[in-house]
Amino acid sequence: MTALSPARSPLSANLICMASMLIWAAALPAAEILIRADPAPLPPILLNAARMVMAAAFLLPVWWLVEGGAALRRANWLRGTMVGSLLALGALLLVFGQTRTSAVMAAVVSSAMPLIGMTLEIFLDGRRLTPGIVLGLMLSIIGGILAAGNFDGGLGFGIGALLCLGSVITFTLASRWTVTALPGLTPLGSTSLTVCGAAITGTAFGLISLALGFPGPNLAAFGLTEFTALAIYGIGGLAISQVLWIIAVGSLGIAMSALHINLTPFYVMVFMLALGGTWSWVQALGAALVAIGVLVAQGLIPIFRR
Repeated sequence: MTALSPARSPLSANLICMASMLIWAAALPAAEILIRADPAPLPPILLNAARMVMAAAFLLPVWWLVEGGAALRRANWLRGTMVGSLLALGALLLVFGQTRTSAVMAAVVSSAMPLIGMTLEIFLDGRRLTPGIVLGLMLSIIGGILAAGNFDGGLGFGIGALLCLGSVITFTLASRWTVTALPGLTPLGSTSLTVCGAAITGTAFGLISLALGFPGPNLAAFGLTEFTALAIYGIGGLAISQVLWIIAVGSLGIAMSALHINLTPFYVMVFMLALGGTWSWVQALGAALVAIGVLVAQGLIPIFRR
């Protein structure tokens, strides 16, 4: 399987993965501020580029301070940039996918990430399926769909859903290769390297969009609130969250870590509840199914005894 850090206990690895998803979910309301602002300070492609640049600007100095300049010089920057390009491409596909469908559809498609991760580990690592893994995957996917919440007019399979699926596959591959294709780097180093690659590629996408006549930034609408939201979205939702995610993937593998992503809609609901939103028992049930699926798939609830 993908995991490269077996010394970390399953409990600590799952808690780290949970923390990654919590931080990512907490940053999503900040993204809503930037996306729903009227007028919007940044169009989606430039927002993604700015988010990645903000994350890279945070991680690169931290990496240098923690591990020294020698670690940066030893890193394979070409390979890291190639892997980071997948992160940028996945983000771009998600932007285009969400513009052609809905956030609910994107969340439903994202619930397939554990299945995609498991498929990769079966074909690339020779992982064997067990009844517990199959049941855990099923519970996680069903729970993720329920946790996505409001389905009133929100679903519609088409080009938007396919683009979202492409984003999920791309992100899954990028996460796996961040762990496996950059040997000798710590999770901080490999994440910093790939996020820098994503920033380079994301900036290139942004410049191409401007050259093709797509809307540019609206600097007049960019105040302290918008800058703070961008910092939360980039530093929290990408930089810090991604470091924790890569630690978890290195310990649990991409498939087992991906089970946690289906809890994100529930976390978002809880955060929005604190901001005046409403509670959904359907989403809570979905979150419970995902949590049980995580435990069953990892054998922490031994339903099927050998």
